[in-house]
Parts: sequence; C-alpha cells; structure tokens
Amino acid sequence: MDPQTIAINPSAPHPHTHTVVFLHGRGDNARKFASSLAYSRDSQGRTLIGAFPSFRWVFPEAPLRKVASSGDTWRQWFDTWNVRDFADREELQVPGLQEMVPVIQRLIASEAAHLGGRFDRVVLAGISMGAATSSHTLFNIDVPAEGGGRLAAFLGFSGRCPFVGRDLAGMRAVLGLQGVPGHADVLRDTPILLEHCADDPLVLVQNGRLLRDTLRGFGARVEWKEYPSGGHWFNSPEGVDDVVDFLNREVMGGSGPSKADGERSQDSLDAMDLS
Repeated sequence: MDPQTIAINPSAPHPHTHTVVFLHGRGDNARKFASSLAYSRDSQGRTLIGAFPSFRWVFPEAPLRKVASSGDTWRQWFDTWNVRDFADREELQVPGLQEMVPVIQRLIASEAAHLGGRFDRVVLAGISMGAATSSHTLFNIDVPAEGGGRLAAFLGFSGRCPFVGRDLAGMRAVLGLQGVPGHADVLRDTPILLEHCADDPLVLVQNGRLLRDTLRGFGARVEWKEYPSGGHWFNSPEGVDDVVDFLNREVMGGSGPSKADGERSQDSLDAMDLS
C-alpha cells in the first residue's frame, strides 16, 4: 500500500516546475515535519518552501512499525536495533527497506509524470532515517533516458548509509529488488548535497561522513557541508542558505528566484492537502 502524503503545491501564479519528495525521520509524521520546516530559515528569512515558489513539495508518511528493540510502535521507514551501532543486527533493516524503496520509487515516477515524464525535475530528499531510506532508493532506481536519465538532485540531512561497507552491487543485492539497473548512471549524474551538524546526538556525524564516502565511491558527485551546531536537524541560517544556493545552481540552472519572488506567507503551510 502506498503511503499517505502531504502536498504543498506551487504558490500562485508560479507554474509547477519541480517537485521535492521529502522523507521525514524516525518517529515523526508527514504533517508535523512539513510544518517544522517553517522553523529553519535562510539569512533572508525564507523557509526552503518559501524560497522556491514554483516547487511542489510532497511529504510521504512512514508506516507504523513495531520496534524490535523495545516493543513500542513508531512511524519508521524500517526497523533498526541499536542506534549507537547501526551494524548491530543490521538484517532488521532489510524488510522495511524492501517494502519502502519501491514505494518511494513509484511516488517519484508519479511526480515525474506530472512534469511531463521528467525525472530530472524531481528532487529526492530525506532527513535522518528518511535520508537513509532515500539513499537506498537512489542506489536502486533506474531513470529512462527520455526522463532525463537522472533525478534533479538528492538532498540528505543528518543521514547515514544502511549496510555501509558494501560495494554498489552488494548494496543492491541486500534488498534484491526488481527492476534495478545494471549501471550507476543515475548515481553519477544526480547532483548530491549532504548536510550534517557535528553536534548531532542521534546520528553521529561520522555516519554522515561514511554516507558521503560511500556515494563518492560509487562515482557520485557529492557536495558535503558540515556545521558545528544544529543538532539532529538543519543548521540555520547557514545550512538553509547552502541548500538554497545548491538548488539554485544545480536544479534551477543558476537562475533561482529572487528574494521578492521567494517571499511567501507562512499561512501557505495551512494549504497542505492530504492526498
């Protein structure tokens, strides 16, 4: 079953030019995460959503899953045993990823269809466990040449790489999904930005560096930003500035919106639709 999603459509009168599919973290939910983005702003006072009025933002919601280590039930994309050592009983991560990676791939394809089949106008993003899930989505997705052969960008915040230490073939073999490409073209051609705060108490910055190194080892072009503070969240305003700059350069072709174009009332967050 495909997940419930929250969608924030482009701000009128701007046409729909791109979509961001953004995965929340463990224990969060789509509506709360989308609303929480309002608390992180760039140096001009803009949220990420406000800075790109022609973007559609789609927030899928992770299913409720039993946590093996505690018996609790949380919203999580997959289960994990030990947050201090993600390799401990790492096989627990497999079933959730096997289920959710194809779901996110279908969501990306659906959003691309709204953009004339252009996968290269869809940004895949995630924070924490959402970034981990998104990374395996990127490892396993194939994009047709007529769809641009890549995604518009990949954004990862406070992220890590499940099954780190394997080569790309090994990563793909762990999940054993259908329709996986035999090449790394999407990885090589999709611009990637990773951000991590050095004081993150939940996903230690060393894990983010390993994700960076893994992606680079697979041939990806990764821009890495590390900040002294911000915890398990976005650094603001510098980190948000860096995302805006990256999207303007790599997705908007250096012709991103001006401050005036990007100004948008936070009341627009109330226009979120369940779909």
